[in-house]
Amino acid sequence: MNNNDILIRLRYALDIKDTDMIKIFKLGDLEITREELRVLLTKQNEEDELPRDAVCDNRTLEAFLNGLITYKRGKPPVKNGVAPKPTFLITSQSNVNNVLLKKVKIALTLTSDDMLDVLRLAGVYASDSELSAILRKEGHRNYKECGDRYARNFLKGLAIKYRE
Repeated sequence: MNNNDILIRLRYALDIKDTDMIKIFKLGDLEITREELRVLLTKQNEEDELPRDAVCDNRTLEAFLNGLITYKRGKPPVKNGVAPKPTFLITSQSNVNNVLLKKVKIALTLTSDDMLDVLRLAGVYASDSELSAILRKEGHRNYKECGDRYARNFLKGLAIKYRE
């Protein structure tokens, strides 16, 4: 699953309009036009060669996820006169799904039980320890890489929960 596909599925699951998507990107410190957004949200096949400007890179995806947190939960409180900078956790393509689950969990204020329920809606039965391993910090001894299957089914479960 590529980053463009993640954006498309997340947008559908949470029923986010174009104007809200642009606001969310802006909250994540990324200015984007409606035309650029339309290009990012174009469905592409894995084997198709994407134009350079149509590829949603890790930085763009994480800017959206950071903006989604701010959009759903509000701006973080200012401490000592300095607003905290959003954290960028995606270090490689292998941990994109882990970061996706973590940041969507934060944005929607989901508990671990809520996340397990969302996965069950999509027909995936994960254990508490499996989910805990996926949500751990990369480098932790119990960290587990989240596969595309879990991420895809989590987004599918969100669509079932929020659109019906």
